[in-house]
Order: sequence, then C-alpha cells, then structure tokens
Amino acid sequence: MKNDVANNFEQQPQSGSAVLLIHGFTGSPTAMEPWANYLRKAGFATAVPQLPGHGTKWQDMIPVSYSEWLQATEQAFDELAAKHESVAVAGLSMGGALALHLATRRNVSAVSLVNPGLIVDSPLAPFTPWLKHVVRSISPISNDIAKRGMDEGAYPRTPIAAVAQLHALFAQARARLELVTAPVQLFRSTVDNIVSDASVRALVDGLKPGTLAEHHMLLHSKHVATLDYDAEKIFHESARFFSGAAHTAPSASGSSR
Repeated sequence: MKNDVANNFEQQPQSGSAVLLIHGFTGSPTAMEPWANYLRKAGFATAVPQLPGHGTKWQDMIPVSYSEWLQATEQAFDELAAKHESVAVAGLSMGGALALHLATRRNVSAVSLVNPGLIVDSPLAPFTPWLKHVVRSISPISNDIAKRGMDEGAYPRTPIAAVAQLHALFAQARARLELVTAPVQLFRSTVDNIVSDASVRALVDGLKPGTLAEHHMLLHSKHVATLDYDAEKIFHESARFFSGAAHTAPSASGSSR
C-alpha cells in the first residue's frame, strides 16, 4: 500500500522555522490540522504526515510495523530540515512517543506533547503478538473529546496486530528517553480516558532533569485536546515555545544521529 508521508505538507519560505505534527494511533491528520493551521498563521512551515496504515480502513494497519511509523516521521522531518533552519516536533498520544523517539534521532529544536502515550495500560498488551491470531480487532479507541460535534477521523475498529506494534513502539521510546536533549513541553488533560498517568510518570522519570521545560494542565479537555476546549491554549503556548527554541537550536539539516 502506497502511503504519502508528505501528506498535507505546507511550504513556506526556504528558511526559518518549521514544525512536524504527528497524529495518534488509529487516528488521522484531522486531529492535528487546526494546530498546523494556527502555526502556519504564526509564521511556521508545517507538515502533518499521514502515518502508514492510517487514514484508509482499519484492516490496512494489520501488516504495518512500528518501524514504518518511525521511518515516516523521519522522512517528513528530513524534508522539512532540508528547507528550514530549525524544525520542532509536536505529537498527540502515540504521536508523542514518535516525537520523542524522533528527538533522539534528529536535531529537533523542541518537542511539544499532548497527552503522550508511553505505556499501553491493558494487562493483555504483552500478549498481543499471540492474541492477534485469535482476535482480529477490538472496539475503537477514539473521539475522547469533551466538545460536542468533534470527530478526529479515527478507525471504527482497533486491530490487535497494531496494538502489538504500539506496545513495542512504546517500549523502545521509553528506553530512549534519556537521549532526548531538546526542551520538552507537556500538555496534560485532567480527564483522559485513553492514556493514563502511567505514561506521564514514565515520561518524567525517563527524561534527564531539566529536559521537561513546561507542564501545562488542560482543565476542560479530554484526550484529543487538539480538537477540544483547550485547543487555543495548546496552539498559543506551543507557538511561543517553538519560537523561543528556534533562536537557540542548531541547524536541523544533516541531523541524523
């Protein structure tokens, strides 16, 4: 299956700052597009890649490995870095784990996370590589949004094979947290029915002291906060954060580690 990782790529001047925005598990760029639109108006170039296996039908996730998600984010970052002096990364849910992993592989200027996932809370998660042969899919993990009428464009079913890949991705991302050197900004909803505080604890415990630069609580939103009541707060505070980081960041080009 062909996947265009440059989906929703928006070009701006060939210098300056850019932001890569990464959506969540079984989701789509829909959850990140309002954020990207705000950042573009603030003067940033943006890219919102559609991750492999996403944005089509849920069955397309079954053969996809988490390494393909990592490769897609690295490719999208490299395309931005080739044209812009600094590149920050933003992630929602699983996109947060991908953003953090990317920050250990590229010269990311800053990382902004919204309810990032680093632990699959189900006790069955370690057994999903075997369960996928028995149960093909489960109920969806989607639209945990307080604001009525919002839809993140997630799948109606969640493939067990994809949960196995998610579990493996989270383990690798946690193992590499101490390698993150870019400043990290965290937005955390007070009510989140998808990602528990275990992921936040893993983030705080895994990062080196001082790397977590900001921690903002979202009092009026649930998991998909980029489409919820606190979205403007996320957009405004992240633009400020990215602007500050861009002035001190090294060049993003030639940034493989």
